[in-house]
Amino acid sequence: MPFIVNTENEQKEMLRAIGVSSFDDLIVDIPEEIRLKKALALLPASDEPQVRKLLEGLASANRSTSDYVSYLGGGAYDHFIPAAIKTITSRSEFYTAYTPYQAEISQGTLQAIYEYQSLICRLYEMDVTNASMYDGATALAEAVLMAMNVTGRSQVVVAGKLHPWNSAVLKTYLEASGHNAVIQNVLQDGVGDSAALKELVGDSVAAVVVQQPNFYGCLEDVEAFGAIAHEKGALFIVSADPHSLGVLAAPGSYGADIAVGEGQPLGTPQSFGGPYLGIFTVKQPLVRKIPGRLVGMTKDRDGEDGFILTLQTREQHIRREKATSNICSNQALNALQAALYLSLLGKEGLQQVAAQSTQKAHYLAAKIAAIPGFSLKYTVPFFREFVVETPVPAALIVERMLEHHIFAGYDLAAHGESGLLVAVTEKRTKEELDGFVEKLGEIAG
Repeated sequence: MPFIVNTENEQKEMLRAIGVSSFDDLIVDIPEEIRLKKALALLPASDEPQVRKLLEGLASANRSTSDYVSYLGGGAYDHFIPAAIKTITSRSEFYTAYTPYQAEISQGTLQAIYEYQSLICRLYEMDVTNASMYDGATALAEAVLMAMNVTGRSQVVVAGKLHPWNSAVLKTYLEASGHNAVIQNVLQDGVGDSAALKELVGDSVAAVVVQQPNFYGCLEDVEAFGAIAHEKGALFIVSADPHSLGVLAAPGSYGADIAVGEGQPLGTPQSFGGPYLGIFTVKQPLVRKIPGRLVGMTKDRDGEDGFILTLQTREQHIRREKATSNICSNQALNALQAALYLSLLGKEGLQQVAAQSTQKAHYLAAKIAAIPGFSLKYTVPFFREFVVETPVPAALIVERMLEHHIFAGYDLAAHGESGLLVAVTEKRTKEELDGFVEKLGEIAG
């Protein structure tokens, strides 16, 4: 888009209006040692065709899942996205609106959000869904703050293996709100230990949190964890992968009070890490504590169906001290993608995607485990991804596989652990899976 620079006189006028005499006075609070003392190393000025050529050249250095076969997971997955999704979301009435701050002027936008809420409620078997949040990590953190607000308690116990980045976001949220009591349950064979969890959940615990499937792709004993939480008067929070619900029980069916998730697998491209959307659902008794915004359906004066924002307990709409959260936006375009994805696939389509991902992941896991020197790190059941112990550093495998146009997986050394986290979606063919196994054997040999 065009960039319109301010003239020197305009800059002086703005500084004068602010009440400072120079730009340096404006940034006086920024320490001298971190200020840039030299001009930016920019290329000489050029015309638009040359700039476009330069930028396209830089972009071509990237490699995406359109170019490479991907076994990357750990929170973002390479699922097939129907072409109709981009066609619909590219319509100007959807694509040009960052977020519907005054959505009542657009019944179409409100209805799209309402349909998203309805679909997510059915998928998670929960009573109420908000209009989405920034991403899965912030949705989880908001869920924990909400549990503390509801129960008046100050601690949270993580029952199994939570995504390390989600853990970091949760820690940041709690520290900023005056809490820092995150208790990690003992792990056994890649999942949380029920007996140990029972000892950790006391009267000061506001919530028990579990990710299902967990960061390693392993399936946690969610029913046992929920029972332990409720026995001690704590809320039960489940961060559930939406695709897994095509084959696994929904959080609402085993007693989740709050269920959240990362909505990226539902029709949003991986896009080098975002933007995504955070799924946030609750049971009916908690509806007035839910952060963000809700869209409801009503009747207008002519008796026709109409849509309106309702129960907005966010600080932009009510007094800050009464607000449940300062969350001030929602990922409306991404939520629309999720609604379209679920509508286009339907119940049976989602079940097929989940089943294929599961079956192909287990096929690949068995093949890899048969290669001399390789083994599965954990023996418990898993969905879509699994951890492999490798005879050579996982980083070497990742690097060497790039030569074959393959993203081999996620090296857990980034989190101080051993192993390669491998994810398999319905997009992977038998030829691709067998070729991956063959090349792993060559690298190990």
